[in-house]
Amino acid sequence: MTRCAFVIDHGLPRGLIANTAAMLAMTLGKERPDLVGHPVHDADGNRHQGITTIVMPMLMSDAAGLMELKLRAAAQEASGLSVIGVTESAQRAKSYEAYELGIGETRHDDLRYLGLCLHGPAKLVRSLTGDLPLMK
Repeated sequence: MTRCAFVIDHGLPRGLIANTAAMLAMTLGKERPDLVGHPVHDADGNRHQGITTIVMPMLMSDAAGLMELKLRAAAQEASGLSVIGVTESAQRAKSYEAYELGIGETRHDDLRYLGLCLHGPAKLVRSLTGDLPLMK
């Protein structure tokens, strides 16, 4: 059984929280297209695109907590955990090329994570995120 959790910096403005969650979700959908269901039809026959087939809780942390979680989670990737991160440099870049150049010049310890998505074995995801509060 797998589980997913989004962890976002609660100190961000609402618009950046939404944007960070959207960036994480798009990347997760690309990495794991099997997590998106097939199209469905309503009672009038109108088609609706497939949506996520899993629960995706939105949890809160701060910048220091996100970096610590990123490091702990990265150590578990060999155990089947997938870790997706959105950094401040990604959020500020005006193009993908600018993002690629900027991140290529930044040491990992100097990155500021705005959000993470963890997906993998349910027990492992819970062990890493179980003490984090839900975003309200």
